[in-house]
Amino acid sequence: MRFGIIGTNWITEQFIDAARQQTDFDLSAVYSRTKEKAEQFAHKYHVNDTFTSLEAMAASDHIDAVYIASPNSCHAEQACLFMNHGKHVLVEKPMASNANEVQKMIDTAKKNDVLLMEAVKSTFVPNFKIIGKHMHKLGPIRRFVSSYCQYSSRYEAFKKGNTLNAFDPTYSNGSLMDIGVYCIYPSVVFFGQPNEVKATGYLLSSGVDGEGSLLLKYDEMESVIFHSKITDSSLPSEIQGEYGTMIIDKLNPPERVEIQYRDGSNEVFQEQQLKNSMYYEVDEFIHLIKNNRVESNVNSYDKSLITSEIMEEARKQIGLEYPADRK
Repeated sequence: MRFGIIGTNWITEQFIDAARQQTDFDLSAVYSRTKEKAEQFAHKYHVNDTFTSLEAMAASDHIDAVYIASPNSCHAEQACLFMNHGKHVLVEKPMASNANEVQKMIDTAKKNDVLLMEAVKSTFVPNFKIIGKHMHKLGPIRRFVSSYCQYSSRYEAFKKGNTLNAFDPTYSNGSLMDIGVYCIYPSVVFFGQPNEVKATGYLLSSGVDGEGSLLLKYDEMESVIFHSKITDSSLPSEIQGEYGTMIIDKLNPPERVEIQYRDGSNEVFQEQQLKNSMYYEVDEFIHLIKNNRVESNVNSYDKSLITSEIMEEARKQIGLEYPADRK
């Protein structure tokens, strides 16, 4: 499977390291805005084709699929360009700036009969699958509490007056989109679309959110979410049922799952998984293409759209608007 790469940052390097463990992966082309950077990156990974034009890369017959790791605000336009040229698309989370863009991407994928998948890596790892497999043991579920708070390495620069992409609303960034999605997506995977969304957040001087909380209300349970790019947290996540509580060490990605039952007993579940957990999303993506499938059952269109709708509603409630919202 011949892949092109959009983006020459640390996440693409992690992706390549993981993807090359999949025997059907072949890195065939690299895009960067500058020729020098594209060639440097291509030389490092022994790639022959480099592009500084997305249109030329999309039209190339040397690639079958593209991995998009550009700024969030670029995802929709770039994905649609490649899908309209018959290329399969694996796009980094969040899929796009808002739900309208996500819907446009889905429509474009269907029109061109190509695979589109959001690269939320955590849903494919072995220890995430454990959660769904054993959740029935908890009895009626009443609450899902998830936390992902990670102090951004770029926040120090921001506090000194240097607004990098991570804190720039032009690129549809911020805590909710970059960090909160790792909590929202599992809630959608396990419990579907909530009946109601309530959100709070702290807006930085640039206009993006530094941290926040969400309450997703379902018929018989609720999902409580904490996210931050300006603080750290060591809190695990929990799924609370009437028979017991499942404790998940972390969501990105899970490595250890324990059920503590009300009678005092417990069960621990832990499967061996690769250190670079991006491998599993690549394996899913290639497997789908080889089997002529154009949608993942795990990271499906519906899940990506619902997640985007939740984040958009949350942004409205905290007063966070992106330039992409006004298009």
